[in-house]
Amino acid sequence: MTTTRNTEATPTTHPVLRVPPASPAAAAAYFAASLAFHADVSDVAAAVTAHREEGVAPGFQLVDSRSTAAWDQAHVPGAIHLPTALIAGQADQLLDKDVPVVTYCWGPGCNGATRSALALAERGYRVKEMLGGIEYWIREGFEVETWEGNRRRAGADPLTAPTDSDDCGC
Repeated sequence: MTTTRNTEATPTTHPVLRVPPASPAAAAAYFAASLAFHADVSDVAAAVTAHREEGVAPGFQLVDSRSTAAWDQAHVPGAIHLPTALIAGQADQLLDKDVPVVTYCWGPGCNGATRSALALAERGYRVKEMLGGIEYWIREGFEVETWEGNRRRAGADPLTAPTDSDDCGC
């Protein structure tokens, strides 16, 4: 079977290309900027694990911006509990402005980590948001701390993370 590539300009009516893609230069600038603002759950987990097991400093402070009830339910071991509403009054006592901050909240359907990152940036902190929040931390099978102690699920959710490797290949 031979396939040919249509190089003629044709109008697109489907939603994917209704707005055309950005130029390669604009796309590169956007995605480079995105990486400056976001951290991947598995990258954060690798840094947290290396810190805990090997004593290697992660190079950032991890902030859980959720409520106390949510924090008690489960949080990333080693995270600092700083709800967004308390940032103005407590950030300077809990965080070092010389060390970048990574914020997280519930998950992709919640913008609490974004609001927390904004509040910290406005106070002079260098900050990133952990994509996926605690939801994807748990779904990828990483350990959480609860009021009952540390625990983890039996494995990564096979629909959201690799099940046969620690590396997704990206």
